[in-house]
Amino acid sequence: MFGHLRAFDGDPIFSLGEAFHADPRDLKVNLTVGLYYDEQGRLPLLDVVRQAEQQWADQALPRAYLPIEGLADYRAQVQKLVFGEHSAALAENRVATIQTLGGTGALKVGGDFLHAAYPDSEMWISDPAWDNHHAIFNGAGISTHTYRYYDSATRGLDFEGMVEALAQLPKHSIVLLHPCCHNPTGVDLNDEQWLTVIELLRERELIPFVDMAYQGFGRSLDEDAYAIRAMDQAGLTFLVANSFSKNFSYYSERCGGLSVVCQSAEEASRVLGQLKAVARRIYSNPPSHGGQAIALILADPDLYQTWRQQVDQMRERIVSLRQKVYDRLQELVPNYDSSYFIKQQGMFCYTGLNSKQLQALRSKHGVYIIDSGRISLPGLNEDNLEYFVQSLAAVITDPSLQET
Repeated sequence: MFGHLRAFDGDPIFSLGEAFHADPRDLKVNLTVGLYYDEQGRLPLLDVVRQAEQQWADQALPRAYLPIEGLADYRAQVQKLVFGEHSAALAENRVATIQTLGGTGALKVGGDFLHAAYPDSEMWISDPAWDNHHAIFNGAGISTHTYRYYDSATRGLDFEGMVEALAQLPKHSIVLLHPCCHNPTGVDLNDEQWLTVIELLRERELIPFVDMAYQGFGRSLDEDAYAIRAMDQAGLTFLVANSFSKNFSYYSERCGGLSVVCQSAEEASRVLGQLKAVARRIYSNPPSHGGQAIALILADPDLYQTWRQQVDQMRERIVSLRQKVYDRLQELVPNYDSSYFIKQQGMFCYTGLNSKQLQALRSKHGVYIIDSGRISLPGLNEDNLEYFVQSLAAVITDPSLQET
């Protein structure tokens, strides 16, 4: 019956990770998958998460279905964390929020919702982007395109190109935006640039869809939400997907949220109903365990402060790794402009390495980086950072690996 189906090519990032684990060399470095590792190369289980899970387990409550929209406490805490205490939209009950299966689930529900509301609208995604963005929204029936974002010459933001592209979009086009720690480039807009983009979104009557997967890993939990809160203050209607995979180190629990900022409380009530209808068709109800723990942490003042401190520590470690790589490259290859390591933000660094250099890193040095040249920085630590930098310097200075 299914003999006509082609084989799944697999995810290229996970496939490279498998190649890394199959590599017999003792000295090798895995900078592929976007996971936060600690200094010992382990996925951390945050102490505050352990405490919250224990408190939740000790209650020994029955495991009934959650509401389609998820836990009420969880949804309220998502809103507070994402929009802040001074949100006009929250004060006026204009935000519809549901608990989702991670950030990916939030994007899927949002995609289905938007396609039903605006069936002729198409989506524009930054170039480059997380590959799965196109797959998710294509799967929701939305045609996707790209807008200019990354400047390969400077390894920074092509802000002029971005504004020029958005200014030409038809009314009600959907625009996918990263408020912080852009995946895959680590290149972000500054606050002033965000205000320019927000005014453009309003003038063109575009539909912003904000994907925030790394809140707290750029500047701080509040500063990383600047674009979202500025859109709120500007009175825009927009969608926000958020994820707790990274900042809670809670990957397998699949905890996320989808929020839609509306123009009235009555509109938000109708939107929430439509979001529930979409979720019902896909997975019916979200799981409870992770959501209960997160709701408890965000609502308890002591646990919340402890969590903020732990997020700060993770972010500061990433910043320190960036600085160490930059400093060492300055010593080894002083003529090479490695400033992008300290100018970009978050877990990812976009190196601009070409295919020959990337292949040489894997084959000669056992350093695994995905084909785009994106590095997942938390894969570095005191044991492998020097080896990585020396390997990177070797391929950068090898004339046979330069593209002609």
